[in-house]
Amino acid sequence: MAERIGDAYGLVLLLIIITFVVMMTLPPEGWGGRVAAIAIAALTAIVAFTSSDVRPARVRLAVVVAGVAVAAAALATAISSDRLLGLAFGAVAIMLAIAAATILRRVIVGAREVDFRTILGAISVFTLLGLLFAFLYFAFSRWSHDPFFAGHVAARSSDYLFFSYTTLTTTGYGNLVPDGTVGQSFAVLEMLVGQIFLVTLVAGLVSLWRPGGGRTPARGTDG
Repeated sequence: MAERIGDAYGLVLLLIIITFVVMMTLPPEGWGGRVAAIAIAALTAIVAFTSSDVRPARVRLAVVVAGVAVAAAALATAISSDRLLGLAFGAVAIMLAIAAATILRRVIVGAREVDFRTILGAISVFTLLGLLFAFLYFAFSRWSHDPFFAGHVAARSSDYLFFSYTTLTTTGYGNLVPDGTVGQSFAVLEMLVGQIFLVTLVAGLVSLWRPGGGRTPARGTDG
C-alpha cells in the first residue's frame, strides 16, 4: 500500500482542492460540511506523510489523531460545543503543518535536480500553507468569545479560507480584517511565511534548473 501511495503528491494536491471546495460550498453550520472538511484535510496530511516516507508508527498515530478529530467535530456539532469544534480544527491544522514540513524536507530541500515531482511537491506545500492557516483561524474563532473578523459577527468557513489565501499571497482585498492581537499576529506570520517561501523556493528552483539536463555529451566524444 505504501509503495502505491509513495510520491503521490498529485493526490495530495487533489485532496487539498477537494477540501477547498467542501469548505467553500457546503453549509458552514451543518455537520456534514464541518466533518467532511476535517476528514478530507486529515486524509490529505496522512497521504502526505505516506508519500514522504514517514515512519509507519507515526502514520498510524496520524490516523488515530484524524479519527479523534473527526469524532470530535461530529460530537461538537451534536452538543453545540464551539471549543470542541475548535480543538478538532486545531488538531488537523497541526497535522497539515507537519505534512507541509515533511514534503518540504523530502522533495524540495533534498532535491538535487528539478523535475515534475519537485514542482508538484512545491505546489502542494504552498497550498497546504493556506489551508492550515484557514483551519487555525477557524479554530481561534471558536476558542474566543469575540468575533475573529472586525465587523463580521458570524463569519462562514469560506470566509476564513478566502482570508487565508489572500493573506498568504499578500493580495489584501481589505474586506476581511482580523480583530484582535492573536488574529493579526497570525495573519502577519502567514504573510511572511508566504513571501519567504516563494522567494526561497523560486530561487532554489532556478538554481537547480538545468535546461536539457541529462543530455550533455560526455567529454572526449566526437561531435
